[in-house]
Amino acid sequence: MHGTQNDYTKSPCKMEPGVQDMKIGFIGAGNMAFGLAQGILRAGEVKPENVIVSAPSSNNFGRFQDMGVAVTHSNMEVVTASQLVFLAVKPHLIRTVLNEIVQHVTHKHTFVSVAAGVTLETLENLLPGLPVLRLMPNLPCVVQEGALLFSRGSLARPEEGTLLRGLLSSCGLVEEGPESWIDAHTGMSGSGVAFVYLFAEALAEGGVKMGIPSVIAHRIAAQTILGAGRMLREYGKHPAQLRAEVCTPGGTTIFGLHELERGGLRAATMGAVEAATERARDLSRK
Repeated sequence: MHGTQNDYTKSPCKMEPGVQDMKIGFIGAGNMAFGLAQGILRAGEVKPENVIVSAPSSNNFGRFQDMGVAVTHSNMEVVTASQLVFLAVKPHLIRTVLNEIVQHVTHKHTFVSVAAGVTLETLENLLPGLPVLRLMPNLPCVVQEGALLFSRGSLARPEEGTLLRGLLSSCGLVEEGPESWIDAHTGMSGSGVAFVYLFAEALAEGGVKMGIPSVIAHRIAAQTILGAGRMLREYGKHPAQLRAEVCTPGGTTIFGLHELERGGLRAATMGAVEAATERARDLSRK
Protein backbone atom coordinates (compact mmCIF):
# COMPACT_ATOMS: atom_id res chain seq x y z
CA MET A 1 0.00 0.00 0.00
CA HIS A 2 2.90 2.33 0.63
CA GLY A 3 3.53 4.68 -2.25
CA THR A 4 0.03 4.27 -3.69
CA GLN A 5 -1.29 7.56 -5.03
CA ASN A 6 -5.03 7.56 -4.49
CA ASP A 7 -7.42 10.49 -4.39
CA TYR A 8 -8.49 9.57 -0.87
CA THR A 9 -5.16 10.81 0.52
CA LYS A 10 -5.88 14.36 -0.58
CA SER A 11 -8.59 15.43 1.84
CA PRO A 12 -10.40 14.16 4.92
CA CYS A 13 -13.89 12.76 4.77
CA LYS A 14 -16.75 15.22 4.52
CA MET A 15 -19.96 13.97 6.09
CA GLU A 16 -22.13 15.91 3.67
CA PRO A 17 -25.36 13.85 3.52
CA GLY A 18 -27.73 13.71 6.47
CA VAL A 19 -27.72 10.66 8.66
CA GLN A 20 -30.90 9.46 7.00
CA ASP A 21 -29.10 9.31 3.65
CA MET A 22 -25.87 7.84 4.95
CA LYS A 23 -24.66 4.58 3.43
CA ILE A 24 -23.17 2.27 6.04
CA GLY A 25 -21.16 -0.87 5.42
CA PHE A 26 -19.88 -3.69 7.60
CA ILE A 27 -16.95 -5.83 6.59
CA GLY A 28 -17.55 -8.85 8.76
CA ALA A 29 -20.84 -10.42 9.80
CA GLY A 30 -20.17 -11.70 13.30
CA ASN A 31 -21.92 -10.92 16.57
CA MET A 32 -20.42 -7.46 16.96
CA ALA A 33 -21.39 -6.43 13.44
CA PHE A 34 -24.88 -7.76 14.04
CA GLY A 35 -25.26 -5.96 17.36
CA LEU A 36 -24.04 -2.66 15.93
CA ALA A 37 -26.19 -2.93 12.82
CA GLN A 38 -29.24 -3.81 14.88
CA GLY A 39 -28.63 -0.85 17.18
CA ILE A 40 -28.15 1.55 14.29
CA LEU A 41 -31.40 0.44 12.68
CA ARG A 42 -33.31 0.54 15.96
CA ALA A 43 -32.32 4.18 16.39
CA GLY A 44 -34.54 4.77 13.37
CA GLU A 45 -32.38 7.31 11.54
CA VAL A 46 -30.86 4.90 9.02
CA LYS A 47 -32.93 2.83 6.59
CA PRO A 48 -32.12 -0.89 6.22
CA GLU A 49 -31.64 -0.44 2.47
CA ASN A 50 -28.75 1.92 3.24
CA VAL A 51 -26.79 -0.80 5.07
CA ILE A 52 -24.71 -3.57 3.49
CA VAL A 53 -22.69 -6.38 5.07
CA SER A 54 -19.97 -8.61 3.65
CA ALA A 55 -18.45 -11.89 4.81
CA PRO A 56 -16.75 -14.83 3.09
CA SER A 57 -19.35 -17.24 4.50
CA SER A 58 -23.14 -17.04 4.24
CA ASN A 59 -23.62 -18.58 7.69
CA ASN A 60 -24.59 -15.33 9.41
CA PHE A 61 -26.35 -13.62 6.52
CA GLY A 62 -29.87 -14.69 7.49
CA ARG A 63 -30.21 -12.47 10.53
CA PHE A 64 -29.03 -9.43 8.56
CA GLN A 65 -31.44 -10.20 5.74
CA ASP A 66 -34.23 -10.47 8.30
CA MET A 67 -33.56 -6.80 9.12
CA GLY A 68 -33.72 -5.84 5.44
CA VAL A 69 -29.95 -5.41 5.13
CA ALA A 70 -28.14 -6.31 1.90
CA VAL A 71 -25.45 -9.00 2.09
CA THR A 72 -22.55 -9.81 -0.18
CA HIS A 73 -19.35 -11.83 -0.30
CA SER A 74 -17.51 -8.83 -1.80
CA ASN A 75 -15.69 -6.42 0.51
CA MET A 76 -15.17 -4.13 -2.47
CA GLU A 77 -18.93 -3.92 -2.98
CA VAL A 78 -19.35 -2.80 0.62
CA VAL A 79 -16.75 -0.07 0.23
CA THR A 80 -18.07 1.29 -3.05
CA ALA A 81 -21.63 1.34 -1.65
CA SER A 82 -20.77 3.01 1.69
CA GLN A 83 -19.46 6.17 3.27
CA LEU A 84 -19.05 4.88 6.82
CA VAL A 85 -17.38 1.47 6.94
CA PHE A 86 -17.11 -0.69 10.06
CA LEU A 87 -14.16 -3.08 10.07
CA ALA A 88 -15.57 -5.98 12.07
CA VAL A 89 -13.07 -8.72 11.23
CA LYS A 90 -10.48 -10.56 13.27
CA PRO A 91 -7.42 -8.41 14.06
CA HIS A 92 -5.04 -10.53 11.99
CA LEU A 93 -7.22 -9.93 8.91
CA ILE A 94 -7.23 -6.13 9.04
CA ARG A 95 -4.14 -5.62 6.89
CA THR A 96 -5.32 -8.18 4.32
CA VAL A 97 -8.78 -6.62 4.08
CA LEU A 98 -7.49 -3.07 3.75
CA ASN A 99 -4.97 -4.06 1.10
CA GLU A 100 -7.80 -5.74 -0.78
CA ILE A 101 -10.10 -2.71 -0.77
CA VAL A 102 -7.59 0.13 -1.00
CA GLN A 103 -8.17 0.83 -4.70
CA HIS A 104 -11.86 1.40 -3.98
CA VAL A 105 -11.40 3.85 -1.10
CA THR A 106 -12.02 7.56 -1.73
CA HIS A 107 -12.03 10.76 0.28
CA LYS A 108 -15.73 10.21 1.10
CA HIS A 109 -14.98 7.32 3.45
CA THR A 110 -14.64 7.13 7.20
CA PHE A 111 -13.55 3.84 8.79
CA VAL A 112 -14.44 2.53 12.24
CA SER A 113 -12.45 -0.47 13.46
CA VAL A 114 -13.75 -2.86 16.11
CA ALA A 115 -10.70 -5.13 15.80
CA ALA A 116 -9.13 -5.64 19.23
CA GLY A 117 -5.47 -4.75 19.47
CA VAL A 118 -5.26 -2.83 16.17
CA THR A 119 -4.10 0.66 17.08
CA LEU A 120 -5.13 3.95 15.54
CA GLU A 121 -1.54 4.39 14.38
CA THR A 122 -1.71 1.11 12.46
CA LEU A 123 -5.07 2.04 10.93
CA GLU A 124 -3.83 5.48 9.90
CA ASN A 125 -0.74 3.96 8.30
CA LEU A 126 -2.96 1.61 6.30
CA LEU A 127 -5.48 4.35 5.47
CA PRO A 128 -3.38 7.52 5.13
CA GLY A 129 -5.29 10.76 4.89
CA LEU A 130 -8.58 9.30 6.09
CA PRO A 131 -10.51 9.76 9.33
CA VAL A 132 -10.41 6.55 11.34
CA LEU A 133 -11.95 5.73 14.67
CA ARG A 134 -11.39 2.80 16.96
CA LEU A 135 -14.44 1.34 18.67
CA MET A 136 -14.55 -1.28 21.38
CA PRO A 137 -18.05 -2.63 22.02
CA ASN A 138 -18.93 -5.59 24.19
CA LEU A 139 -21.17 -8.57 23.56
CA PRO A 140 -24.37 -7.18 25.16
CA CYS A 141 -24.58 -4.88 22.14
CA VAL A 142 -26.59 -7.71 20.59
CA VAL A 143 -29.38 -6.98 23.09
CA GLN A 144 -28.82 -3.19 22.98
CA GLU A 145 -27.30 -3.14 26.47
CA GLY A 146 -23.68 -2.77 25.47
CA ALA A 147 -20.90 -0.62 26.87
CA LEU A 148 -18.99 1.00 23.99
CA LEU A 149 -15.89 3.17 24.05
CA PHE A 150 -14.43 4.87 20.99
CA SER A 151 -11.38 6.96 20.21
CA ARG A 152 -10.79 9.27 17.26
CA GLY A 153 -7.71 9.20 15.09
CA SER A 154 -5.78 12.38 14.30
CA LEU A 155 -7.92 13.23 11.25
CA ALA A 156 -11.30 12.34 12.77
CA ARG A 157 -13.08 15.49 13.80
CA PRO A 158 -15.48 15.93 16.73
CA GLU A 159 -18.26 15.74 14.13
CA GLU A 160 -17.32 12.15 13.31
CA GLY A 161 -17.40 11.32 17.01
CA THR A 162 -20.81 12.92 17.40
CA LEU A 163 -22.07 11.01 14.38
CA LEU A 164 -20.81 7.67 15.71
CA ARG A 165 -22.24 8.31 19.16
CA GLY A 166 -25.63 9.14 17.66
CA LEU A 167 -25.68 6.14 15.36
CA LEU A 168 -24.83 3.75 18.18
CA SER A 169 -27.00 5.30 20.89
CA SER A 170 -29.43 2.37 20.74
CA CYS A 171 -26.62 -0.14 21.33
CA GLY A 172 -26.22 0.91 24.96
CA LEU A 173 -23.83 3.26 26.72
CA VAL A 174 -21.47 5.03 24.30
CA GLU A 175 -18.46 6.95 25.62
CA GLU A 176 -15.51 8.66 23.95
CA GLY A 177 -12.04 8.65 25.43
CA PRO A 178 -8.32 8.52 24.62
CA GLU A 179 -6.96 5.39 22.99
CA SER A 180 -5.06 4.62 26.19
CA TRP A 181 -8.42 3.68 27.74
CA ILE A 182 -9.30 1.12 25.08
CA ASP A 183 -7.31 -1.78 26.52
CA ALA A 184 -8.61 -1.11 30.04
CA HIS A 185 -12.14 -0.98 28.66
CA THR A 186 -11.50 -4.32 26.96
CA GLY A 187 -10.35 -5.83 30.25
CA MET A 188 -13.15 -4.30 32.31
CA SER A 189 -16.15 -4.42 30.00
CA GLY A 190 -15.30 -6.72 27.11
CA SER A 191 -13.87 -9.48 29.29
CA GLY A 192 -15.94 -8.30 32.24
CA VAL A 193 -19.05 -9.79 30.66
CA ALA A 194 -17.53 -13.25 31.18
CA PHE A 195 -16.62 -12.34 34.76
CA VAL A 196 -20.26 -11.48 35.42
CA TYR A 197 -21.37 -14.76 33.84
CA LEU A 198 -19.03 -16.64 36.16
CA PHE A 199 -20.48 -14.79 39.15
CA ALA A 200 -24.02 -15.51 37.90
CA GLU A 201 -23.18 -19.20 37.64
CA ALA A 202 -21.77 -19.25 41.17
CA LEU A 203 -24.75 -17.30 42.52
CA ALA A 204 -27.17 -19.78 40.98
CA GLU A 205 -25.16 -22.74 42.26
CA GLY A 206 -25.40 -21.26 45.73
CA GLY A 207 -29.16 -21.24 45.33
CA VAL A 208 -29.10 -24.85 44.18
CA LYS A 209 -27.00 -25.79 47.20
CA MET A 210 -29.67 -24.23 49.40
CA GLY A 211 -32.47 -26.17 47.72
CA ILE A 212 -33.72 -24.12 44.77
CA PRO A 213 -34.11 -26.09 41.49
CA SER A 214 -31.35 -25.29 39.00
CA VAL A 215 -33.56 -23.82 36.27
CA ILE A 216 -35.28 -21.49 38.72
CA ALA A 217 -31.99 -20.57 40.42
CA HIS A 218 -30.41 -19.53 37.13
CA ARG A 219 -33.41 -17.38 36.22
CA ILE A 220 -33.33 -15.71 39.62
CA ALA A 221 -29.57 -15.12 39.36
CA ALA A 222 -29.98 -13.51 35.93
CA GLN A 223 -32.79 -11.26 37.15
CA THR A 224 -30.82 -10.32 40.27
CA ILE A 225 -27.86 -9.17 38.16
CA LEU A 226 -30.12 -7.36 35.70
CA GLY A 227 -31.97 -5.55 38.49
CA ALA A 228 -28.79 -4.59 40.31
CA GLY A 229 -27.28 -3.28 37.08
CA ARG A 230 -30.31 -1.16 36.29
CA MET A 231 -30.26 0.36 39.77
CA LEU A 232 -26.57 1.20 39.36
CA ARG A 233 -27.24 2.87 36.03
CA GLU A 234 -30.47 4.66 36.84
CA TYR A 235 -29.89 5.78 40.43
CA GLY A 236 -26.43 7.16 39.73
CA LYS A 237 -25.20 6.21 43.17
CA HIS A 238 -21.79 4.77 43.99
CA PRO A 239 -21.92 0.95 44.24
CA ALA A 240 -20.75 1.12 47.86
CA GLN A 241 -23.75 3.31 48.75
CA LEU A 242 -26.21 0.92 47.13
CA ARG A 243 -24.51 -2.01 48.80
CA ALA A 244 -24.79 -0.30 52.20
CA GLU A 245 -28.50 0.28 51.59
CA VAL A 246 -29.04 -3.48 51.20
CA CYS A 247 -27.23 -4.30 54.43
CA THR A 248 -28.92 -4.17 57.81
CA PRO A 249 -27.02 -4.61 61.07
CA GLY A 250 -26.73 -8.29 61.86
CA GLY A 251 -28.75 -9.21 58.76
CA THR A 252 -28.24 -11.85 56.10
CA THR A 253 -26.44 -9.65 53.57
CA ILE A 254 -23.54 -8.58 55.76
CA PHE A 255 -22.86 -12.20 56.65
CA GLY A 256 -22.76 -13.09 52.95
CA LEU A 257 -20.55 -10.10 52.10
CA HIS A 258 -18.15 -11.15 54.84
CA GLU A 259 -17.71 -14.50 53.10
CA LEU A 260 -17.10 -12.81 49.74
CA GLU A 261 -14.44 -10.58 51.29
CA ARG A 262 -12.86 -13.56 53.02
CA GLY A 263 -12.75 -15.33 49.64
CA GLY A 264 -10.99 -12.38 48.04
CA LEU A 265 -13.71 -11.48 45.53
CA ARG A 266 -12.71 -7.81 45.36
CA ALA A 267 -9.00 -8.46 44.85
CA ALA A 268 -9.65 -11.33 42.43
CA THR A 269 -11.94 -9.15 40.30
CA MET A 270 -9.45 -6.28 40.19
CA GLY A 271 -6.74 -8.77 39.28
CA ALA A 272 -8.88 -10.24 36.51
CA VAL A 273 -9.40 -6.80 34.96
CA GLU A 274 -5.68 -6.10 35.21
CA ALA A 275 -4.76 -9.43 33.62
CA ALA A 276 -7.23 -8.99 30.75
CA THR A 277 -6.03 -5.41 30.19
CA GLU A 278 -2.39 -6.48 30.05
CA ARG A 279 -3.28 -9.19 27.57
CA ALA A 280 -5.05 -6.61 25.40
CA ARG A 281 -1.92 -4.44 25.56
CA ASP A 282 0.20 -7.40 24.54
CA LEU A 283 -2.02 -7.95 21.50
CA SER A 284 -1.73 -4.27 20.58
CA ARG A 285 2.07 -4.55 20.51
CA LYS A 286 2.12 -7.56 18.17
